Amino acid sequence: MPQKSEPPSPLAQANTDLPSCHHCRDLDELDFEFSFAYQPIVNFFARTIFAHEALVRGINGESAVSVLSRVTDENRYRFDQNCRIKAVEGAAKLGIQEFVSINFMPNAVYQPEACIRSTFEAAQKYNFSKDRIIFEVVEGEDVSDRPHLINIFTEYRRFGFKTAIDDFGAGYAGLNLLAEFQPDVLKLDMDLVRDINLSKPKQAIVAGVVQICRELSIEVLAEGIETKAERDFLLACGVTLFQGYLFCKPAFQAIGRINPDAWS
Repeated sequence: MPQKSEPPSPLAQANTDLPSCHHCRDLDELDFEFSFAYQPIVNFFARTIFAHEALVRGINGESAVSVLSRVTDENRYRFDQNCRIKAVEGAAKLGIQEFVSINFMPNAVYQPEACIRSTFEAAQKYNFSKDRIIFEVVEGEDVSDRPHLINIFTEYRRFGFKTAIDDFGAGYAGLNLLAEFQPDVLKLDMDLVRDINLSKPKQAIVAGVVQICRELSIEVLAEGIETKAERDFLLACGVTLFQGYLFCKPAFQAIGRINPDAWS
């Protein structure tokens, strides 16, 4: 008696239903290699790791700048797609159980629903749940077509991914971008965070942003935390997600260990 075939998993079904385009079908190899470091993002009050940001590095741990300097208009799409695949592969091999935050280049996305195919395939191949992936974009990214960026975010959320705006406060869009799209996570730019305990203007700006995010149900993450004084002021403002050297430096091809003194 023939056995019944198992129904496709939701992830496999979603991948099958996705459209494609010639860019996705013709994903050539890059002419340079790169890897990733992973930096923990902590939930301070829960004393847990909330996520790990995948940060591009050279194959021997060289800086992100050394890699990004090789990205051109001609290879931008291939690089962006390879970043997604390698970040998911690395997280799965390390056994990361929390969220993984992946930076993407909106100017490298042609059709969001088609260009996400490689991410679905990587999640399926490496058995990493798509529900644990956050896509983040730098607020100051030079995006000439902002409706295109909003459409990318909207489609990614529809497919079950979380979204984040990075370096908020450093770019040109600011509150206008936030008015058009409300991400799951907003990451305060580290220049706003640096020595915030000593700066009244920074304190006022951050307090206002945190209040806005509270009303919009957006989680606020402070990156670049280096001192307990910075941490404590932000805690008093209601920020509970932190990323920075106080807690852990990026760990090359590894899971970083949180500095136990950072909790005290």
